[in-house]
Amino acid sequence: MTVLRRALAAALAASALLLWAAAPALAGQAEAMPAPPSAEKVRAELNTLRVEDPHPMTGYSRALFPHWVKQDGTCDTREVVLARDGLGVTQDSECRAVEGSWYSEYDGRVLGSAGVVDIDHMVPLANAWRSGADTWTTAERRVFANDLVHSQLIAVSASSNRAKGDQSPDQWKPPLWTYWCGYARAWGHIKYVYDLAVTETEKEAVLQMLGTCTE
Repeated sequence: MTVLRRALAAALAASALLLWAAAPALAGQAEAMPAPPSAEKVRAELNTLRVEDPHPMTGYSRALFPHWVKQDGTCDTREVVLARDGLGVTQDSECRAVEGSWYSEYDGRVLGSAGVVDIDHMVPLANAWRSGADTWTTAERRVFANDLVHSQLIAVSASSNRAKGDQSPDQWKPPLWTYWCGYARAWGHIKYVYDLAVTETEKEAVLQMLGTCTE
């Protein structure tokens, strides 16, 4: 089994276990986004990644990354993350967040309505495609797009998520520079977990952001 297959299998198995354990608490305050490794470890992980030019976008479609799939009853991935990352979250019978507040790590905004919260893929789907996910199966891309085990999904302001788009850290960084350390650790680790490539400028930007870490 390849490194990629092992990573995907582990993520899928751990995700299923996590959701089973967390199901009774989905309407309350669940655990926060899984923390990425230390800056030192992520630096070491980055040095194992392939450095190459982006793959072409030929054939790309978000539909090839089935996301916001059902996780528990009527709750889909988005709703699980909203409950996990928010404070005082109340959900209705359809698992929709009708009350709560969310702190957007990207720009420091406090959001009082789920309608202005986006669930961001730390490594965007299109970036993953350009980095090697173009060779995956749809089932593998589904695991990546709904990964609750690693630091891949985070609730942020819709405006910051849309400003980011599918850009890598050499093209876009969180406006709130105090989150650069966490962002770089998460980005580098996700690339490592899924054996995705980085460009030279992307790697340099991640290393620069890791330089803001104090531990």
